[in-house]
Amino acid sequence: MNWLVIAFMVSGLFFFTAGTVGLLRFPDVYTRTHGATKCDTLGALLCIIGLMVYNGWSLELVKLSLLVIFLWIANPTAAHLITKAALRWGIPVWSSTAEGEDNNEHGI
Repeated sequence: MNWLVIAFMVSGLFFFTAGTVGLLRFPDVYTRTHGATKCDTLGALLCIIGLMVYNGWSLELVKLSLLVIFLWIANPTAAHLITKAALRWGIPVWSSTAEGEDNNEHGI
């Protein structure tokens, strides 16, 4: 059982780390929000599942289950509101093509 808990925790920490790298490396607020939200939600859920396995059947299992439901609702909602606010403020979307470059040139 301890190995299962360790596997969940390490997997969760991996996704937290990937989300942090995405937050630092992605070019604009929209991609940063997307990357951070997906990895944060998955990382937190994996760590919480590890805690559920560690605690077994108890009152903590119910509390952690409610926390999972809250995270499933709160994280995507917060990301949506952040990107909606960025759109309203007129923050431009990053474009990977240089000005004057044709997208069909590379078969895209």
